[in-house]
Amino acid sequence: MRLLKACDIRMAAELGLQAVQNGKLLAAAEAADFDVLLSSDKSIKDELVMAGRKIGIVSMSDNHWPTVGEFAGAIMQAIEKVKPGQVLPVFCGQFSRGKARRNPRLS
Repeated sequence: MRLLKACDIRMAAELGLQAVQNGKLLAAAEAADFDVLLSSDKSIKDELVMAGRKIGIVSMSDNHWPTVGEFAGAIMQAIEKVKPGQVLPVFCGQFSRGKARRNPRLS
């Protein structure tokens, strides 16, 4: 996670939460006073009720770090912009066997 140097980032596994999912993971992150959950779960906005939450979610388009790396600035902007109770999607590439696909709007 050296790509997001300005953030204090913890992996779920570091906190013993690797088997925890969805609402329970969100509740654990809130209990640990995290402001933002960074996720690549594309359906997260449909799986969770965010109303009243103290945490925001940045939903990345991919989790393949060599692909995502060039989008660190966009991810950081989303982290700074997301509000509690909000799911903010951010396009950060899309890994495809052998090559990364770029955002067609940026080409």
